[in-house]
Amino acid sequence: MRKNILLAAGLLFSISSQAQLLDIIKSAVKDKTGVDLNTPTKTKNTTTTIPTTTSTSTTSANTSPINLGSLTSTQISSGLKEALSMGVTDGVKKLALTDGFLKNEAVKILMPEKLRKIDTTLRSLGMGSLADEGVKLLNRAAEDAVTEAAPIFTKAITSMTITDAKNILLGSDNAATNYLQTKTQSQLFTAFQPKVKASLGKVGADTVWKNLISKYNTFTGQSVTTDLNEYVTTETINGVFKMVADKESGIRNTPAMRTTSILQKVFGAQDGK
Repeated sequence: MRKNILLAAGLLFSISSQAQLLDIIKSAVKDKTGVDLNTPTKTKNTTTTIPTTTSTSTTSANTSPINLGSLTSTQISSGLKEALSMGVTDGVKKLALTDGFLKNEAVKILMPEKLRKIDTTLRSLGMGSLADEGVKLLNRAAEDAVTEAAPIFTKAITSMTITDAKNILLGSDNAATNYLQTKTQSQLFTAFQPKVKASLGKVGADTVWKNLISKYNTFTGQSVTTDLNEYVTTETINGVFKMVADKESGIRNTPAMRTTSILQKVFGAQDGK
């Protein structure tokens, strides 16, 4: 019994001594480092936070505030046709003036590409005035012939069927013009070519160009030919379409140019596109 009591007392003394020693160590650490070992250390939160993904609600491609619900396809088609008709009327009027083609860099008819070596050669031989005259008369022929273009273009416009009128209305600034050109270019060429041929003869372009090409062939020993009628017809038609496209863009982007109720109604609906 006594032996057990002595063992227990020894154990308590040992524990007490260790506790005192630990207190001394803690006190020394606090004095040297300022760290209090009696204060429980906060463990780092290692929980990974998964960012929440905000689900973005996708809307259909047609988020435009445009309200075409009140417009019928017939009204849209009528508005587009009227814009094109105005473009033709205004464009032809401007192009038919003297220098309407020649002094308008956007539509000026240049020397045919395959004949530009003629231009270079003649100028090198001091015959630049003849080359200039040839280009001028090409433009004069276009200015004369274009007066006959209005009814041909108008017929093409009024007879076309726009099945996707809304898409054209909400398309690019010259979407209607592009549509018309794609659908009617070949028919317009066939109808307009005789007018251009007559104008080439009327202004003397055919005679000057025969002389011009003849001189080139004589000096170079080559045999160059070209179909001026086809070339001028194509360039004249493209010039009219360029003017129509400019007019369409103006009507689309400038409310003041919408001078009729149908233009105001139809193009007013596409302002917010």
